[in-house]
Amino acid sequence: MAKKELPLEYKGHPLRRKDNMIYYGSMAEKYIILLTINDSKKVDDLDVPTKVSIQLQLTDPDLRSRDRVVKKSEKDSLYAAMDIGAIWLERALTTM
Repeated sequence: MAKKELPLEYKGHPLRRKDNMIYYGSMAEKYIILLTINDSKKVDDLDVPTKVSIQLQLTDPDLRSRDRVVKKSEKDSLYAAMDIGAIWLERALTTM
């Protein structure tokens, strides 16, 4: 029997990772968060992000990529980036 993987979620929204980019939110919604890990350092055997850029983006495929960006910022940790990203996404989706 095939094992079905459960999708990873944070505060009720899906998370997808591709290399150094993390997409937070659903493409079926109007907005998503794009987290890009720009720099990291080694702690024991783990790479810990030290510079993460955050973008609140529209999911409209007809817009150019730079026109999709609504807000952007940069944080010093993945935790801080996820925290602000979750706030931005919730506020954007509730004001639709």
